[in-house]
Amino acid sequence: LLSIGLFLYKTSKPHVAEVGLVVGTEHFRNINRHEVETYPNLVTLRVDESLYFANAAFLQDMVYDRIACEQPIRHVVLMCSAVNEIDMSALESLEAINHRLRDLGVKLHLSEVKGPVMDRLKCSHFLNDLTGQVFLSQFDAFQSLKPQQI
Repeated sequence: LLSIGLFLYKTSKPHVAEVGLVVGTEHFRNINRHEVETYPNLVTLRVDESLYFANAAFLQDMVYDRIACEQPIRHVVLMCSAVNEIDMSALESLEAINHRLRDLGVKLHLSEVKGPVMDRLKCSHFLNDLTGQVFLSQFDAFQSLKPQQI
C-alpha cells in the first residue's frame, strides 16, 4: 500500500520541461540547461511521464501557467516522446487544454506521439477537435511553426 502511495505521489507531478532546438542539430533540450533556439510565438513542453488521472490536472496547470506569462504565444506543442500511456482522465485534460487554448487564439499541437498513445487518441474525438497538428518529430513541428521570414 505504501508503494502505491509513493508511486502516485511521485507521478502526480511529472517533470515537464520547456525545450528548444540545439542549434545545428535536430535535438531539443531543456531551455534552463542548454543553449537553445526558441521563438516567442512557440512554446514546446516535453512531458516526461505517462499521463493519467493523478497527473492530468498538473499538466493543465503547467500549460496554463506558461501561456499566462507572455502574450505573443500562438502555438503550444506537447512533446510526447516519453508518454507511454494515457488514460481517460488525461484525455479529458488534453481536451480541456485544447479548448482553453482555442479560446485564447492559441493552437495546441502534439509531437512524437508513440503508437499506443496515438491509438488511444484515435479512439476518441480528440484528434478531430485538435486545433493544431500532430507532428512525427519535434523538429518537424519546430520548422513548420517558426515565424515566417519576410
